[in-house]
Amino acid sequence: MSEVSEENSKKAEDVKSEANEYFNKQQYDQAIDLYSKAIELNPNVAIYYGNRSLAYLRTECFGYALQDATKALELDKTYVKGYYRRASAYMSLGKFKLALKDYETVTKTRPNDKDAKMKFTECQKMVTMLMFQKAIAVEDNKKSIAESIDLDSMAIEDEYSGPRLENGKVTEKFLLDLMEHYKNQKKLHRRYAYKILLDVKDYLEKQPTLVDVTIPSESKFTVCGDIHGQFYDLMNIFQLNGLPSTTNPYLFNGDFVDRGSFSVECIFTLFGFKLLYPNHFFMARGNHESANMNQMYGFEGEVKAKYTAQMADLFTEVYNWLPLCHLLNNRVLVMHGGLFSVDTVTLDEIRKTDRNRQPPEEGIMCELLWSDPMPSLGRAPSKRGVGVQFGPDVTKKFLERNKLDYVIRSHEVKADGYEVAHDGKCITVFSAPNYCDSMGNKGAFITMQGHTMEPKFTTYEAVPHPPVKPMAYANSILSLFS
Repeated sequence: MSEVSEENSKKAEDVKSEANEYFNKQQYDQAIDLYSKAIELNPNVAIYYGNRSLAYLRTECFGYALQDATKALELDKTYVKGYYRRASAYMSLGKFKLALKDYETVTKTRPNDKDAKMKFTECQKMVTMLMFQKAIAVEDNKKSIAESIDLDSMAIEDEYSGPRLENGKVTEKFLLDLMEHYKNQKKLHRRYAYKILLDVKDYLEKQPTLVDVTIPSESKFTVCGDIHGQFYDLMNIFQLNGLPSTTNPYLFNGDFVDRGSFSVECIFTLFGFKLLYPNHFFMARGNHESANMNQMYGFEGEVKAKYTAQMADLFTEVYNWLPLCHLLNNRVLVMHGGLFSVDTVTLDEIRKTDRNRQPPEEGIMCELLWSDPMPSLGRAPSKRGVGVQFGPDVTKKFLERNKLDYVIRSHEVKADGYEVAHDGKCITVFSAPNYCDSMGNKGAFITMQGHTMEPKFTTYEAVPHPPVKPMAYANSILSLFS
């Protein structure tokens, strides 16, 4: 341990107390800065790392949360909250067996701790269930959910008064009716929902991993970031910027679902526009279009509540075919996460990437979905525990190698809904305002003209929504990890 003066020890305690106040006000970034200051003054106190770990968990920096919890335990092996924090980070990263190991440690050292025992039991159930699902998946690997759907067996009841496909096709009228139907908190008939999913899957299977998009010289093009199940904010985007059409094209850049509790409404609206305007409405995969994320953060639970477990599995098949990125006018590359752990990646390599799978834990596909920019040069381990962080020099080399102007990505909450970084060459856009009803951020979207490709930013506040809280359908085990 480092030697620390009595004066610095006292200062560190004062700073920690101030950090706790910011944490309690949900101002997590300020809290993290102050916990870091306390650690600089006195790096020997486990609770400083433990508190910062929890703040990182709240800002979804799961990799940093894991590091801090581990450091806290190095300093004090009896610091029980350290095991809790580390288990939460492992859970968020889908590393359930490692989370279970931490809870096992707590239950052994504190056999009378009922809270720890409950969390250990719930985590054990999750590990057992996942092992069972994995065993079934191996047996069913060759079976397609899509092929097992029998639309003809899904009769339309006489009392159903909602929107209807016309001759099995999405029309403009259908989508207008659907959005009104959803605003009134009503449900699309399961037959039409399944039909949309099957048609979208059929279309996406024929698309490349990297989609080339041509924007005519005088035309406007809009790029939106994360929506995260915030349907009423999605409707506000269309109110502000116009509905998608052949003259008003859009690209939605991943994370359509999870966390927000109107994810079903968001995804069927977006997939409807994809079918209606396939050459003028684009959708890229985000890190939340994956089975693991959907299982934890609400989408799977929401689909099961509003439809069936079979439909949740079908969504997983459909998401596997979503493109990973879009190239606008051969000048701007748009992906959900970010750039790569090596400097040699080319557009051709991206085009050749096999995307029909669950995201791996490393490589091009993983990094396109998970990476984040950072202000300093070079690369660093990801604050999320997946992907990498990349600096302005990495962006510059990638753009030069591939003859591009700049990149657009999403994936991160920003106070103004967007951020321009790396000398204007790396732009973040995030379109879910007041994320999870708690972050207080604005949302934003980007518009550009084909001839200049210069990004223009529109920001907006959150709009009211019905009284269903975010994460209402999330896996109940998440509520244990706080």
